[in-house]
Amino acid sequence: MSRKPHKRNRCQHKCNNTPGNYTCSCKDGWHLVDSYKCVKIEVVDHRIKKVAIVAIIATCVGLGVLLAATWWLYKVIRRRIKHKREEFFRRNGGLLLRQQVSSSQGTVETIKLFTTKELEKATDRYNVDRIVGQGGQGTVYKGMLTGGRIVAVKKSRIEDESKLKHFINEVVILSQINHRNIVKLHGCCLQTEIPLPVYEFIPNGTLMQYIHEENEFFSLTWNVRLHVATEVAGALYYLHCVASNPIYHRDIKSTNILLDDKYRAKVADFGISKSISIDQTHLTTRVQGTVGYLDPEYFQSSQFTDKSDVYSFGVVLVELLTGHKPILAARLDDEARSLATLFLSAMEENRLLDIIDSRISNEGKKEEMIAFANIAYRCLNLNGRRRPTMKQVVVALESIRNAHESPCAQQNYEEVEYGKHELHTPWESDFTSSSVSSTVYHSLSVDIQPLMKNQ
Repeated sequence: MSRKPHKRNRCQHKCNNTPGNYTCSCKDGWHLVDSYKCVKIEVVDHRIKKVAIVAIIATCVGLGVLLAATWWLYKVIRRRIKHKREEFFRRNGGLLLRQQVSSSQGTVETIKLFTTKELEKATDRYNVDRIVGQGGQGTVYKGMLTGGRIVAVKKSRIEDESKLKHFINEVVILSQINHRNIVKLHGCCLQTEIPLPVYEFIPNGTLMQYIHEENEFFSLTWNVRLHVATEVAGALYYLHCVASNPIYHRDIKSTNILLDDKYRAKVADFGISKSISIDQTHLTTRVQGTVGYLDPEYFQSSQFTDKSDVYSFGVVLVELLTGHKPILAARLDDEARSLATLFLSAMEENRLLDIIDSRISNEGKKEEMIAFANIAYRCLNLNGRRRPTMKQVVVALESIRNAHESPCAQQNYEEVEYGKHELHTPWESDFTSSSVSSTVYHSLSVDIQPLMKNQ
C-alpha cells in the first residue's frame, strides 16, 4: 500500500506536530493570525488602534448627524407649535380682543393671558379629579396657580364661530366689571384649540342646586333667600346703571347664580351679554336665552331691553319663593306650563300660600312673603314698560330684608295689600322714604283689596 505524499506545513515560524495534523505558533513578540501567519504585536496594536479611531470618528460623525437632525426637528416642531398657537390665538379672537380692549379707552382692565403650561400645571393636566362642574357648554376644572390662588378653568365645547364670539364677548364684558356679586375673570388662555377662561373659584355650586335639590349640609332658609335675591338684584342694578356702559346680561337664571364660601351670590355666564351705549334703549337681536326665563315681549319682538333682564329675575324670585322649576312637568289634570304662568294665576286668585315652598312657609312673616311675591309679580308684567327698574327692585328687597332683620321694623310692619289693577300699573318713582315699613308699604300696596284675607 502506497503512502500519501506529505504536505508541507504552512507555518511561518514553528510547527507543532499532532496525530494526523499540526498546529502553528509564533516566536516571542509575534502574534498568530489566520492559524499560520505571524505578525509582530506592534503591527496588530497599530491596526486595532486604526480600527478604533475609524470607529470613533464614524460614531462621532453619526452622533453629530443625529444631534443635528434632532435639533432641526426640534426647531421645526417648535416653529409649528408656535405657528399653531398663533393660529389658535387669531382664531380664538385674540386680535379682536386686543382691538376691543384698545378701543375701550381704559375702561377694560389688563387681561392676563395664561400659557398652556400654566393651566396644565394648575389643573394637574386636567385631571378628572379636578372637575367641579359639567354641562352642555363644557367642563369646569378647579386649579391652583403658582402663587396659590384657587381658580376655575372652563373648557368650553365650541362648535362654531358664534361660540367663539360669545367667549370673546364674555372676556370683554367681565374685564369691565368690578362688583362683589359678579364672578371675577382672572384671565384666559388663547393658545389652545379651545379658548380657556380662568375665573375666581366659587366653591358652593349654583343656586338652582339648593332650590331644587336636597342638601344635608346647607339649608336655603328664608333669610338666605332674601339675601341672595337682594345681592343678585344689586348686581343687575350695577350692570344696568353703574357700569361705564349699560350691560344687559340676557341669561339670568338660577343656574347662572353661584354661591361662594359664605353663600353670597355671584352672577356668572356673560357669553351672550351685551354692552350698549348710554343713549340706547334696546337691542334688536336673534332671540337667545333659556326657556322659562325668556321675556315674552322679547320673544315676540326680538327687542331686548333692561326690562327683559327684570322679567328673568322675576322668574328667579318665584323659584326662590316656591321651590318650583321654571318649567313645570305635565300633570294628569293639568297641562305643562311655565312657573311664571302658575305664579301669576295664583296671585290673581289669592292662592299664594298654596305654592310657597313648604321649607320656608313657617320661617318668614306672611307680610314679608307677600311683599316678596308682589315684587316678583311686578317683574313678570307682560308689558315691559310697566315693570320696575332694577334700582326699584333693589330698594324694595332691601326694605324687606331690613324689616326681616330688624325687630323694631318688624313690629311696625304693615300688612301689604295689592289690587289686580294696581299690579299692572308702572312703579311710580324711586323709593325715597327713610322708614322701612313706609317704604315697603308705599311701593307695594294700594287701597283696593288685600292679597290675602286676615287670618
